[in-house]
Amino acid sequence: MKISRIETFCTEDIGLVRVTTDTGHQGWGQVSTYHSDISCTVLHRQVAPWVMGRDVSELSQIGDMFDYVFEKEHKFPGSYMCRAVCGVDTALWDLHGKLQEKSVCELLGGTPHPIRVYASSMKRDISPQDEADRFARLRDIHGYDAFKFRVGAECGRNQDEWPGRTDAIVPAVRKTLGDDVDLLVDGNSCYRPETAIEVGKLLQDNGICHFEEPCPYWEYEWTKQVTDALDIDVTGGEQDNNLALWKYMIDNDTVDIYQPDICYMGGIERTMRVVNMAQEAGKIITPHAANMSLVTVFTLHMMGAIKNAGPYVEFSIEEADYYPWQYGIYDEFPVARDGKVQIPEGPGWGVNIRESWLEKAQYQVSEWEK
Repeated sequence: MKISRIETFCTEDIGLVRVTTDTGHQGWGQVSTYHSDISCTVLHRQVAPWVMGRDVSELSQIGDMFDYVFEKEHKFPGSYMCRAVCGVDTALWDLHGKLQEKSVCELLGGTPHPIRVYASSMKRDISPQDEADRFARLRDIHGYDAFKFRVGAECGRNQDEWPGRTDAIVPAVRKTLGDDVDLLVDGNSCYRPETAIEVGKLLQDNGICHFEEPCPYWEYEWTKQVTDALDIDVTGGEQDNNLALWKYMIDNDTVDIYQPDICYMGGIERTMRVVNMAQEAGKIITPHAANMSLVTVFTLHMMGAIKNAGPYVEFSIEEADYYPWQYGIYDEFPVARDGKVQIPEGPGWGVNIRESWLEKAQYQVSEWEK
């Protein structure tokens, strides 16, 4: 069973991938969101030439195949290669799920079930009380009992989004929601260590349980200082895709909890390498999954199967004002009820793509010349 055709359907924001074998079997995957049209071009130029005609009759062949791709493209080891590879990797997992009439969760050794999620805000242009009130409303509608919000400014060079916002939003959210919910915050690479530690003490005083990416993510030693200084969990890893750096982070206890993004990493197979490294070190995984694309579906399936999964999965609460592109793509998409989301139970990813969306997308194809 060999790869004979790879098709991409994309906009600037999202790119879906269909892989077809010479036996006629098909699977759907996704390159990473954001500048997905570029990732799709990279897929056709730098990934497809090395995987066309490759035997994919066994899932165990995926890892060696993509190692070969990265070796052949060794001068291009960065983010776009991983984002592109993800499209083929995830399509092959879907294909094998359909062949075996199993969900990807089952292929990974798990069983689809309702899984706890945390409601994840992406906004900084919202007042502290408006954010707290939004959370309270969504708690009443969806039953969420865990929420994440933003502190500092994104890559903020030690500055707040506006003066005093962080000092105000942390107690406002806690006071509005009370003590019966878990609260998480994301610094998005804002702080130098000394300021991150000060903010972390504010978080500790207000019962926050998770301080994500407090320092510029590439400053591993800075992040380690914050991890060592605080009692709450410091988390990170969403931006990282280099397996050698992942080993460094885990070996050096850079953070308490690790957060690979399946699409940024290059798919399930490469993410599972991080999962296994973390498991051997006794570390927890709570992946980054910050929008309602297939990255959330991928993450639900994986988290339903791995032994070192954290207590919840990230689940974006942003709608058309923030992510207008995420609508009209799927027939059905997982929704939160009672603070949980059901892992799709159908074969593969268990999500159907709408033909009406595909017809409007930019189309490219690579085919195997036998």
